[in-house]
Amino acid sequence: MAQEEWLAEQFEKHRERLHSIAYRMLGSLPEAEDAVQDAWIRVSRAGAEDVENFGGWLTVIVSRISLSMLRARRRRREDHFGVHVPDPVLEPAETVSAPDDEAQLADSVGLALLVLLDALSPAERLAFVLHDMFELSFERIAEIIGRTSEATRQLASRGRRRINGADLRLPDSDIRRQREVADAYFRAIRAGDFESLMNLLDPDVLLRADFGSHGPQRSIEISGAAQVAKRSRADPNAVIRPALVNGAAGAVTMLDGKPFAILSFTIVKGKIVEINVIADPQRLGPLVEKFP
Repeated sequence: MAQEEWLAEQFEKHRERLHSIAYRMLGSLPEAEDAVQDAWIRVSRAGAEDVENFGGWLTVIVSRISLSMLRARRRRREDHFGVHVPDPVLEPAETVSAPDDEAQLADSVGLALLVLLDALSPAERLAFVLHDMFELSFERIAEIIGRTSEATRQLASRGRRRINGADLRLPDSDIRRQREVADAYFRAIRAGDFESLMNLLDPDVLLRADFGSHGPQRSIEISGAAQVAKRSRADPNAVIRPALVNGAAGAVTMLDGKPFAILSFTIVKGKIVEINVIADPQRLGPLVEKFP
């Protein structure tokens, strides 16, 4: 019994990091939790009497589980509807410090980056995430993927080139300034103020809207300030609840007491350069249920 308690205690010490790895690998909060839970089941059955590096061992286990889940997802082609925005981590808008454990998952991993990670192959994603985000050696990653160290290095390099080639722009660090821009965006679309909206949008702004495979509309990805401004509108009866979405300014919109959409903004130098919208009815409930 003492051994089981010790094992559970040690696992809990590493749970946050394991969840963070799985979230970056999968871009799905429920799947990340499933991966961590699966890892615990395997660990509790195997025991850890001969394990020297407990944290490293757990990282290998949860990484292998996440890789298998990614490969299975690709085979099932679950994202056949095209545009897909990964699961966001929601926090109240006034939360600017002392984040809880789940909010720490969002640190340095905005939705824009998660979208780019979705475009990588499972092996590229694992190699990039583990090496560039968690500083694992290529030798250790090679054991997980089942390839040579050099092949693993090349996988991470390909993933890095694709991420860098997408010209991912880092948002303004001042979250209060981000909030001012996001609030101005909502005022402009409520008022139908096209000129003000155009002044808020970067000329090359990208809008990505995920309505799911059974949503009320077709998921879209459009770019350009004029096109995005035309698509930006708000139901007059909608309630807009400001939020932090993966650490950046965003909002949860409610209609008739139910979640209608989650919006996340990437704001650079006071201009909106990217808007990610989740309006998939099947996903919104679970994503918003813990949002106060």
